[in-house]
Amino acid sequence: MLTGITMNCKRYFVRVLHRLQKGPGYTYKELLVWYCDNTNTHGPKRIIREGPKKKVIWFFLTLLFASLVFWQWGILIDTYLSYSVSSSLSIGFKTMNFPAVTVCNASPYKYSKVRHLLKELDELTEAALERILQSKHGDAISAPPLNSSETVSQRLDLKLWNQIPLVLIDESDPDHPVIIDLFETNQSGSGTQPNNSSPALSNVTSEAKKHKVAVKLCHHTDTPQCIYWNFTSAAQAVTEWYILQSTSILAKVPLQERIRMGYQPEDMILACLYGAEPCSYRNFTQIYHPDHGNCYIFNWGMDEEALISSNPGAEFGLKLILDISQQDYIPYLTSTAGARLMLHEQKSFPFLKDQGIYAMSGTETSIGVLVDELERMGYPYSDCTMNGSDVPVKNLYNEYNTSYSIQACLRSCFQAQMFENCGCGHYLFPLPEGVNYCNNEDDPDWAYCYSSLRSSIRHRQFCIDSCKETCNDTQYKMTISMADWPSEASEDWIFHILSYERDLSTNVTLDRNGIIKLNIYFQEYNYRTISESAATTIVWLLSSLGGQFGFWMGGSVLCLIEFGEIIIDFLWITIINIISWCKGLKQKRARAQYPDTPPTVSELVEAHTNLGFQHEDTNITPRDEVPPPGALPPEPGTPPPNYDSLRVDPRAGIDSDSDAEAS
Repeated sequence: MLTGITMNCKRYFVRVLHRLQKGPGYTYKELLVWYCDNTNTHGPKRIIREGPKKKVIWFFLTLLFASLVFWQWGILIDTYLSYSVSSSLSIGFKTMNFPAVTVCNASPYKYSKVRHLLKELDELTEAALERILQSKHGDAISAPPLNSSETVSQRLDLKLWNQIPLVLIDESDPDHPVIIDLFETNQSGSGTQPNNSSPALSNVTSEAKKHKVAVKLCHHTDTPQCIYWNFTSAAQAVTEWYILQSTSILAKVPLQERIRMGYQPEDMILACLYGAEPCSYRNFTQIYHPDHGNCYIFNWGMDEEALISSNPGAEFGLKLILDISQQDYIPYLTSTAGARLMLHEQKSFPFLKDQGIYAMSGTETSIGVLVDELERMGYPYSDCTMNGSDVPVKNLYNEYNTSYSIQACLRSCFQAQMFENCGCGHYLFPLPEGVNYCNNEDDPDWAYCYSSLRSSIRHRQFCIDSCKETCNDTQYKMTISMADWPSEASEDWIFHILSYERDLSTNVTLDRNGIIKLNIYFQEYNYRTISESAATTIVWLLSSLGGQFGFWMGGSVLCLIEFGEIIIDFLWITIINIISWCKGLKQKRARAQYPDTPPTVSELVEAHTNLGFQHEDTNITPRDEVPPPGALPPEPGTPPPNYDSLRVDPRAGIDSDSDAEAS
């Protein structure tokens, strides 16, 4: 079978060679002349048919326009390979899924349940505020008196303070700022003035006041390194410092205990109505959110099908009455009162810190919703992902069984960077397997590491480059309006009824500072779809390439086929020339083996058949010379037969016949 295939291939190549031999010519010049004379492309014919001067002109014109064609082709191909997209907007009308609604309290915990954990921190905060207010009475700033420091040391446990302290920075002299600890224990009445070897100052603004409050973050090594996190307002500094300290404390509390310390659904959700159907807190799914504690999601779609809105308007939306219990807020942790809410897709995690909005207490907040559907093209047109499977970052929010989002990816990436650089995980993000949350006792340098990592552009850019947008996304545009609720005329009976329904008490346990009413509905039933489509397609590319070729050289696809044919003929001629060159080289090598006249056939045959026959040696011993003793006499060789004598000589036959006739 293999022999048959080999023979068929041989016959095929022989036919091809024969066809080439019958073709345009056997040399490159003949082939080129034949092509110019027979091609349908304008220009080459004029090169061989015109006179000498016009030949030169037409040669340069053809070369110029061919160069323009290739230049334009390069631009077109580069444009196509850029994979640019064009966006189109379409408006449709259909029944739509009602969005998932997440509501949280602005305060993550009830102060009455976490007071015992934050007692020492609150005392330190009160004492620090007193020192800050004292420092603002005078123009100059000085360290507290020694006896005052001793009193503070006896009254407060400064172990927590020394881990992440607050300092005052006097910038009366911007070139030599003075740094003073609020509870100075190592100095005796004089502040420290940083020099070239002192801790670096960060975020110092030229328009700062004479002194300002900063958070001191240090990396505890043999040579401690510290940075100062500056703020223009002492209120901002104290709030951020309190968040860092409380994060360290709460990170050691088990999750179930943190859930118990938050706001429970039966206390927070007082009334619920969806369209004409009543609902309650049991229709909400509870999750724990590190920023806001217990959050509750309506229509999340995890266990049941998503609800469909039948009509636009407030009467067909979701109505809620919430109690945020503002009087039980943590005073130094939560300075904003209200409810935090967010509208999002089903089975997606709510990132309220980025996309949520606040609803103010004592008001009725109406939220009209418009839907935008985004449809992005995938690779290579845009760098998006369908489900996050092609993203190199492990999604830590998969424990909630939620869909991929770029917010989840960025936070997962930051948590991975946090563990890699700091050896622990931040309290606000889910933990990778086998990692613990950072705290001051186990990880004394975590705050310094966290601050450095958060301000690092390189790490942020790494996460941005690693994460991708989702190809299909639904965004909810909100129109918000507010009014006082309840009115002065109706607040008495409304608060009585709501208090009785929640606490079974005839006394009023609710007030305007804790009550919020929400109305969430589709403002219109129209939805907008913003979709991407390829700006350049293969049809566009072929059309543009053909247009340029036809415009500059009057060519078509057939001309390209002709050009391809001539290339193939050039290749075959090259192959034939190579084969001929190899044959000639082989013959040269064969002739080089026989520098004299080649041997006759009889000599070659005798050399193989009669081993005793040897050519006569030109250097034979003279006859008179006596052979050396012990040497054998030479063996006589048998001469070869004279094969030439066996040939029939036609002339001899003719002579014999003529002799016979003569006789």
